Amino acid sequence: MFTKRILGLATAIVVTVGGFAGAQEMSFFRIGTGGTAGTYYPIGGLLANAISAPPGSRACEDGGACGVPGLVASALASNGSVANVNAIEGGTLESGFVQGDVAAWAQTGTGIWDGKPAASKLRAIANLYPESIHLVASKASGIASVADLKGKRVSLDEPGSGTLVDAQIILDGAGLGEADITPEYLKPDQAADRMKDGAMDAFFFVGGYPAGAIAELASQHEVVIVPIDGELADKITTDYKFFAKDSVPAGTYEGQEADVATISVGAQWITSADQPEELIYGITKALWNDNTRKQLDAGHAKGKVILEENALNGLGLPLHPGAERFYKEAGLLK
Repeated sequence: MFTKRILGLATAIVVTVGGFAGAQEMSFFRIGTGGTAGTYYPIGGLLANAISAPPGSRACEDGGACGVPGLVASALASNGSVANVNAIEGGTLESGFVQGDVAAWAQTGTGIWDGKPAASKLRAIANLYPESIHLVASKASGIASVADLKGKRVSLDEPGSGTLVDAQIILDGAGLGEADITPEYLKPDQAADRMKDGAMDAFFFVGGYPAGAIAELASQHEVVIVPIDGELADKITTDYKFFAKDSVPAGTYEGQEADVATISVGAQWITSADQPEELIYGITKALWNDNTRKQLDAGHAKGKVILEENALNGLGLPLHPGAERFYKEAGLLK
């Protein structure tokens, strides 16, 4: 079991709830996210807070924590989807956020996982929200399409990220490879800094909009969100069923006057089959309670589209038994 238990000076923390005194163990639950400039990290922080209820917390009905009793959850920055899968499978994370495509490939040992041991312990907690693929270019570069990336300086994100995988798929769909560009492998905030300095023409980012690094960049430097549309989008969404057509609405970023067509993948919260059923049941229940709803709505633009009715959409993994139990009780599964 990957959940750490802390037994400090005392073997338990005594709490009193409604006049009943009982021993309550504290346990930790880590959520692997992504870079601090992306969307995974702030959403992870919101959910970590929502599912936590440290020993001694006031009861939910009294305005206190509405999470899992005794649980202290934390959101950890990471290199993203691929790194999170490896950490969950290896037991160094209890859970993490992963792109739906990466999760499906890892669990089945196909796609980018071909030739590697399948990550057979991966289990789903919930589908969270669509992650839009952003191709951000400096306006001065003249890049207006994926084909225009040829010969340009382009950051594909760090090794271990789902963004790198998707960028490679998009380049391939346009008849390009990494040999046709000058590739760099930087996180979005680092790529944005390079662009401001005139040392980067374009970079890929996969995540919910608005992305902090892109919003900050657009406020200081003229950029364009390059469309991924037409025959290219048709080909990718046909060849890879986990992609869907999407758009970044006008006004999302400074200077963006029109909707920009793109594609997206689902951001999914996953865990290991080794995690206890009761724990994951409690976490799933806390994820969808009214208190969490308020935190998500107030905390981030993407929080508003994390909806219980979409929790099972596009899952490429089996549900964890604890999550499955909750969804059956909620009437979302038969």
